[in-house]
Amino acid sequence: MKNFFEHLRGVLSRDDRFIDRDAKTLLRNKIVEAATLYDENLLTLLLDDDTTRENFFVDAAGVKVFKQNLFVQVVNGHEFLDDSFTRFAQNIGLVDEHDNPIFKTGNVALVFPYKDCLLEGGQTKDDERRAEIFFNATLAQDDVDRLLAPKVFTNAVRYDEHGSAPATDFRESDNLIVKGNNLLALASLAERFRGKVKAVYIDPPYNTGNDGFNYNDRFNHSTWLTFMTNRLTLARQLLADDGSIWISIDDDEQAYLKVLADEIFKRDNFVATVIWEKKYSPQNDATWLSDSHDFILVYAKNKTKWRPNLLPRTEEMDARYKNPDNDPRGAWQSDNCLRKDVQLSGLFTIRTPAGRLCNPPPGTSWRFSQQKYLEMLADNRIWFGASGNGVPRIKRFLSEVQGGSVCKTIWTRDEVGDNQDGKRELLELDLLFGTPKPERLLERILTLATNAGDLVLDFFIGSGTTAAVAHKMGRRYIGVEQLDYVQTLTVERLKKVIGGEQGGISERVGWQGGGSFVYCELARLNQAFVDEIARATDSATLDDLRGRIVESGYINYKVDAAQIDADAFAALTLDEQKRVLIALLDMNMLYVSLCDMDDADFAITDADKQFTRSFYCP
Repeated sequence: MKNFFEHLRGVLSRDDRFIDRDAKTLLRNKIVEAATLYDENLLTLLLDDDTTRENFFVDAAGVKVFKQNLFVQVVNGHEFLDDSFTRFAQNIGLVDEHDNPIFKTGNVALVFPYKDCLLEGGQTKDDERRAEIFFNATLAQDDVDRLLAPKVFTNAVRYDEHGSAPATDFRESDNLIVKGNNLLALASLAERFRGKVKAVYIDPPYNTGNDGFNYNDRFNHSTWLTFMTNRLTLARQLLADDGSIWISIDDDEQAYLKVLADEIFKRDNFVATVIWEKKYSPQNDATWLSDSHDFILVYAKNKTKWRPNLLPRTEEMDARYKNPDNDPRGAWQSDNCLRKDVQLSGLFTIRTPAGRLCNPPPGTSWRFSQQKYLEMLADNRIWFGASGNGVPRIKRFLSEVQGGSVCKTIWTRDEVGDNQDGKRELLELDLLFGTPKPERLLERILTLATNAGDLVLDFFIGSGTTAAVAHKMGRRYIGVEQLDYVQTLTVERLKKVIGGEQGGISERVGWQGGGSFVYCELARLNQAFVDEIARATDSATLDDLRGRIVESGYINYKVDAAQIDADAFAALTLDEQKRVLIALLDMNMLYVSLCDMDDADFAITDADKQFTRSFYCP
């Protein structure tokens, strides 16, 4: 299929209507027009060629039927997967489920190149950048099912206030940190936690070109969308019906992520877009405007079943309540008695205790009827000021207000911290990370989205802020990270939390230490080769890898390794050599599948088998 378009070009160029001989370019509009009209000469050209006949016609009762839509799609976009056509090859746009542009319908879906694929992703260091690996979900569903099959866990360790020890079982109350590819980890977690996660928070790569997200192919925008689609789809499966997901993002992808999330979580389940003030000082070197905020997209799994908690009342809120008349019901504050429209029941005269007559100004009326006013007056719920001659106001008692406040969608740095707070909190623990979120930001999210004992998931766990805050707030948590620093940063941070560190929100929530968590890894197989291929910087290393990959036996059954000529391989560029080696690998063997755990060839230890079985068979 590599030269399919060149072949199609040769077929179509036999008709002078379809090619500009001087410019040597196909006249795409002419070809599409002819296809739309079922032009006889065009159909004859396509039927007379074996390749085009096989691809653009189907047999029906002995008659060749022209697959017009497919042909037009191919002509309009000539980028192909290696073994299939992709409907969306060059452009990103909004269409409905019938491929009609959005100006014709109100139903919107986000379409982009390779939307029907799985993007595995596989960095091991945050500064690595390599061409991501695609697995086609439409043409090879059996392979995709195997790819996402439950995996074996290895190197399990339980950490608590007494230190660490190998973990041979997983308990219902355990917190969990998993090292491994987060797409495959999510698929494995679904076996046990499907529908049990109360809140998901993620701070994914923002696709800015500076954040370690690898997007070397020229469809970098759609690559990121595919990457997010795969993971958000699995995350939705893990969410409880009354759960919610919170996604941090900046301006670069916010608009597209919003439409994508509308499609995955359904637009009716969109809750709000939070604006978080992440910086205090402006960037004086900014070329255009200095960005000072990020967004947090909030979706419910089922909006009819999910409600956010109230935020705790602050001392500042309560300080507004006084008791100047020594009312036995306690502190109160006064509120306006007027409404901004005219209701006939609210048009009457009020006489103050000092004898002043008060009427609603034009265009307004009292909030209550005359009968209701008299009842409130008798109950000492109307305040006329200390002199008794002021405009009437309603007394609102602190003892009667709701136990918290409704959260607004603008979160200032004074309320929830900023990027500098996040960095400072890690520095106080002698840890370093690029852009950690402040603990107060996660405290607010978990306050709104969860209660004590609820399960929280972060599959871009990074420096571990979500896990640290969940631990201190008495929530259970699962964190996933595939980068190597998970052991030297994330685990170390959580060990300090168990030890009672007093940074971040510790004092606010009265944290004194304790608790535990389990760390484990997905058992690697071909993923180890993928990582080595990504790190390789010279042909000699890649040639050595070629021999080891062939010797391992875990190669793609569609590839005949014996036909790879050493001289031909050496003549390839470094990037071409890497692509050849990636093609050699069986991508279903990136990690050891649960069904292969007892195969002696994979050398899974008895301890790892015991832990894995306890995870999948509680």
